Amino acid sequence: MEAVRVATVGWVLAAASAFAAGSPHFDIQATFVPAPNPKAEPAVAVLFTAKDPDVKINEIPAPRLKLDPAQSVLSVKASESRKEPEMAPENPRYLDITAPVRFPVGLGAAATKGTHVVKGSVAYFYCSKREGWCRKGTSDVEIPVLVR
Repeated sequence: MEAVRVATVGWVLAAASAFAAGSPHFDIQATFVPAPNPKAEPAVAVLFTAKDPDVKINEIPAPRLKLDPAQSVLSVKASESRKEPEMAPENPRYLDITAPVRFPVGLGAAATKGTHVVKGSVAYFYCSKREGWCRKGTSDVEIPVLVR
């Protein structure tokens, strides 16, 4: 009986930590993409992989990347100041998640050469048309960055 209780507690703790580690509807990975040439800018590419094909990420409002303010390796570049169109609930638009969402970034002047891990978070809105709900999601990400 005691062995069963210990095994059950271990399974509950493992399930709780797996749930806390990510979204129940998406696997989210962020990678640093260096500038391909001197005139281009680097980016953080965020790849969303759906765990449920019915759950979709809204295009409006667009996903947002926020970086840990304590780090000095990357900074998010402000997007062009254009007003996002209004969301039309009767005609939703969803992201094509077969390609990563790219966020332009800049390298910090104080970034030292070498490999760094930059922490951040991605906020996004997603919906299930089948179940009739929409939610805001926020997922923590760790971005490996190689500064040369």
